[in-house]
Amino acid sequence: MHFLYNFAIKSAEKLLPLAGRYNEKLRLFNHGRKDLFEHLATEIAPTDRTIWFHAASLGEYEQAVPMIGQVKEIFPKHKIVLSFFSPSGYEVRKSTSLVDVVTYLPLDTKENASRFIDLVHPDWALFIKYEFWPNFLEELRRRKTRTLLISGVFREDQVFFKPYGKWMRKYLEAFEYFFLQNQNSKELLDRIGFKNSEVSGDTRFDRVSAQLEQNNHLGFVEDFVDNNLCIVAGSTWPEDEDLLINFINEAKTGVRFIIAPHAIKKEKIEAFQNKLEVSSLLYSEKDSKQLKDYKVLIIDNVGLLTRIYSYANIAYVGGAAGETGLHNVLEPAAFGIPVIIGKNHSKFPEAGALERSGGLLSVKSSEEAGAALTQLVGDKSFRERMGSNSAAYIRKNRGATPMISEYFLKKR
Repeated sequence: MHFLYNFAIKSAEKLLPLAGRYNEKLRLFNHGRKDLFEHLATEIAPTDRTIWFHAASLGEYEQAVPMIGQVKEIFPKHKIVLSFFSPSGYEVRKSTSLVDVVTYLPLDTKENASRFIDLVHPDWALFIKYEFWPNFLEELRRRKTRTLLISGVFREDQVFFKPYGKWMRKYLEAFEYFFLQNQNSKELLDRIGFKNSEVSGDTRFDRVSAQLEQNNHLGFVEDFVDNNLCIVAGSTWPEDEDLLINFINEAKTGVRFIIAPHAIKKEKIEAFQNKLEVSSLLYSEKDSKQLKDYKVLIIDNVGLLTRIYSYANIAYVGGAAGETGLHNVLEPAAFGIPVIIGKNHSKFPEAGALERSGGLLSVKSSEEAGAALTQLVGDKSFRERMGSNSAAYIRKNRGATPMISEYFLKKR
């Protein structure tokens, strides 16, 4: 099976440049890796001591942030190297000052893994949530690099737990310890013989809680909301917008909508605006308009959503209406507001837990979305009760970061 895996990765390495001609995301994927090794050689000296964090994309980066801060305090003389697999993470955070070096992860060939780890030569390698690349893990195991999984999640349908998954299970031996989000993940690992784990929780709870202490003021949002009730739809895809469009068009006065699409693409934003029967404007137009004269504000920019949630009375979080993957429901919940999502969230245990806690509603259709929003808009006590449940859920689940930090303090 490993032979077939390596054959597939090698084939992908040759075919991706061609595919990148026709797909923007793949073009970024390829272009960003073009001078990857030269960049690392320039940024990391052979004498540097490093700690390597790997995040698949932006969501995993948010989980890494609290631990990066703690690790920098515990190991102040180490360089922090952060790698991404996806362009949606790298392109947004490639200039972050939180770490010393930001890079793409090269494709998981034996040659790439060896060369990458030669250049980074980490004392610790920290993988976030569920990135398992066999050749990288084998190289880390061979070099006896101290490797941890942070905020890990395992599911029954993963290859490790299948009868044919023995070839992948052996790569888990690279991990010195697993810090897991939930008890189910621990039981699954225990079942296949990995006892070196504990349930520490999800570091994102610490991340979103810290946002409450930041300056979240945005003057343009205050001007737009103008003391009206505010519904923020964050990280939306066209499928999510289809759930919301009827309610937006039919909503009574006294309600304002802020839409922050996941993909900032002119044609997709224009397609959404063409469906609107109410006044709308773009964030990029805000300086030339009277914001309070509009009902819908579309954020054609990145990096503002978390602070925008602080102005919301109700939040809709995108990704679960289709198959793209649910985005972060914890960010709005931390501000003590009700959260609505689509139906496809089975792979996101935090959404189910928030729903059971009474802070989240999952909807299957535009009719259900409209009914949920109508109730939340019209029933203040219901809205506030759901918001209180959201905030309580966040408070209850904080603490993963200090727990994991204790491991470093004991093992350094």
